[in-house]
Amino acid sequence: MAIVKVVEVIASSEKGVDDAVRNAVAEVSKTIRNIDSVFVKDIKAHVKDGKVTSFGVICKISFRVE
Repeated sequence: MAIVKVVEVIASSEKGVDDAVRNAVAEVSKTIRNIDSVFVKDIKAHVKDGKVTSFGVICKISFRVE
């Protein structure tokens, strides 16, 4: 039986939601190994002068404990 832990992180991108999720995984993978999955808990967009300027995501990242 594997033991799995979950960390919750916030990430953003000016390109899109997909890029924000990739940024979250890239940052977490600097210090955590064995990442298995990402659950996007929430998505938001920042707006300025009637235009979307960036996207933000709150992700739950699951990883196996060795």
